[in-house]
Amino acid sequence: MSGAMLGLAGFGLTLVLIAFGFPVAVAMALVGVGGFWWLNGLMGAGFILGSSPFEAIFPYSLSVVPLFVMMGVFAARAGLSRSLFDMVNSFLGHVRGGLAVTGVGACAIFGAICGSSLATVATMGRVAIPEMEKRGYDGSLSSASIAAGGTLGVLIPPSILLVIYGILTQTSIGQLFIGAILPGIIGAVLYGLAIIVRVRMAPHLAPSTPRAGWGTRLATLRRVWGVLLLFALVIGGIYLGWFSPTEAAAVGAVGAFGLALLSGELDRQALWGAVRETAGLTGMIFFILIGASLFNYFLETTGLPSALIGGIEASGLSPAMVLVLIMLFYIILGCFMDAMSMILLTVPFLAPVAASLDFDMVWFGVLVVTVAEIGLITPPIGMNLFVVQATQPHLTQRMVIRGILPFILADVVRLVLLAALPMLTLWLPGKMF
Repeated sequence: MSGAMLGLAGFGLTLVLIAFGFPVAVAMALVGVGGFWWLNGLMGAGFILGSSPFEAIFPYSLSVVPLFVMMGVFAARAGLSRSLFDMVNSFLGHVRGGLAVTGVGACAIFGAICGSSLATVATMGRVAIPEMEKRGYDGSLSSASIAAGGTLGVLIPPSILLVIYGILTQTSIGQLFIGAILPGIIGAVLYGLAIIVRVRMAPHLAPSTPRAGWGTRLATLRRVWGVLLLFALVIGGIYLGWFSPTEAAAVGAVGAFGLALLSGELDRQALWGAVRETAGLTGMIFFILIGASLFNYFLETTGLPSALIGGIEASGLSPAMVLVLIMLFYIILGCFMDAMSMILLTVPFLAPVAASLDFDMVWFGVLVVTVAEIGLITPPIGMNLFVVQATQPHLTQRMVIRGILPFILADVVRLVLLAALPMLTLWLPGKMF
C-alpha cells in the first residue's frame, strides 16, 4: 500500500472510530500514533508522543482561546441574552415573523460575544422559543430559527473556529476576524429573508404583533449598551490596529467580567462556576488540538497532501471546480461530524491544496467555516438541532428538521455569493491598519 493510500485509510478509520462513539481527540490520536508506528517504528511513535502534545498547545497565538472562551462564559452569566432579545424585538417584532427574525438577530449579536454556536443556541433557545410560542408561533419555525441563528456564532468574530484555522494554516487571525464580518452579516440578512418569505407563503406560522414605541426601544438599547460597546471595542480595536488578537481577547474577557459584575449576577459561586467552565472548555479544545497534531504527523509522513496536489494537477480540473468539490465534501461530512472536528481533521491536507491553487487563505478559511456552519444544521446529526431540542424537550426532532430547510437554502445562497465574490470577504481586511 502506498503512503497516500495509507493516509486515506487512516482518515477513513478515524471517521469509523468517531462513528462508533470514540471522542474525536482520542480517535485522531490513536490513528495518528498507530499509523506513525507502522511507518517509522516504535522509536518514531515514541518521539512524536514526547514532542507533539507540547508543540500543539505551546504557540503563543493559542492564548486567545481561553480568553475568548472566558469572554463568552462571563457574557452568558451576565444575563445578556434576554436583554439582547428584547432590544432586537423592539425594532423587528411587529413584522409578521418578526420574533423569529429577532431570534436570529439576537443570536448573531450574542454569538459575536460568546464565540460558540452551541452555547448561543442553548442560551437563546431558553429565552426566545418560549416567547415565540407564547405569541402563537409554530414550533418548527421558532426552533429552526434559533438553531440556524446560532450558527452565526461560529463565523462572526471572535470565533474559536477561525482561531483554530488560523493556527493550522499560519493565517492572520486578525484578518480572519475582520474578513468574517460581512459574511456573517450577509448570513443574518439571508436568514431573516428566509423567515419572511416562508411566513408570507404560510401566514399561519407566525401571527403579527404590536409595534413597540420609541420609548421602549430606547429603554432596551440602554440595557445592552455595554455588550455593544464591548463588541465594537474588541473588533474595532483589531481593525484599527489598537490591539493584537490576543490583546483584544484580554480586553474582551475583562470587559465581559465587568458587565457580569454590573449585572449583579456574579456572586462567588457564579464566579467559581465560570472559571471551571472556562477551564473545562479550554481543556477540551486543547485536547482535540493534541489529537489533531498527532494525526497530522501521520498524514504528513504518508505524503497525502502532496499526492492530492499532484492528483489535482494531473486531472486538469479548474480551481473553481476543485473548490466546488471541496465544498461538497464539507457539506457531506458536516452531516456526520461537528464543525471543529471537521476543520481539525481536514484542513491539514486541504489547506496545501488551496495554497497550491493560489486561493487566498483568509477567503478560503471563511468559506470553510461557512460550510462548517451548514453542517451544524444539516440532518441527521446537525449538532444545533439536538441542542435546540434539548432546551425545549416538548419539541420533536422531526418538527425541528421540518423547519430547517429554508435556512439551509439561505446558507447555500451565501456560500455561492462568497465563492463567486471573494471581495465580500477580502475588502475589509484590505482596509485594516
